[in-house]
Amino acid sequence: MAQQQQQTLSGRKVAILTTDGFEQVELTGPRDALQAAGATTTIVAMNPGQVQGFHHDKPADKFDVGLTLAQAKPDDFDAVLLPGGVMNADKLRNSQHAQEFVQAMQKAGKPIAAICHAPWLLISAGLVKGRKMTSWPSLQDDLRNAGAQWVDEEVVKDGNWVTSRKPADIPAFSKAAIELIAARK
Repeated sequence: MAQQQQQTLSGRKVAILTTDGFEQVELTGPRDALQAAGATTTIVAMNPGQVQGFHHDKPADKFDVGLTLAQAKPDDFDAVLLPGGVMNADKLRNSQHAQEFVQAMQKAGKPIAAICHAPWLLISAGLVKGRKMTSWPSLQDDLRNAGAQWVDEEVVKDGNWVTSRKPADIPAFSKAAIELIAARK
């Protein structure tokens, strides 16, 4: 009972930064877990309308965008979730608005949860130096070259960050993200 109360995220708001080409299960799995724990989630994307999810390289479902990156204010959110997907992560890392959003979240010490290819944005935002983290294995050289300590583990917690490698890690990733957000006052 005490553990359940600790993990309640009632009143917490989580931004999900994404754009077309995200790995659908890396958005829906953590989002559903966050919502089940009481959090309110908002898809924040580069453009208004909808974003296109993918199952690996095949188009999947579309999801409604709550706010554009230009409209979203980091002060309005308690945490940020970064789903992976190669196309999604590559587009977001080149977005100045996306970089500024995660930089502001980091400056405020707010939880950042990134899975698979999502750490590319954190690299481009200049935030990974000195961090212990994991990702999809093909990003390990990028992360190391940017100053991170890359490890091949299901979930890595480092301060206000939690990272994971792939869809199979989603249950552990979601649990760690909920614990991280719940622990922040």
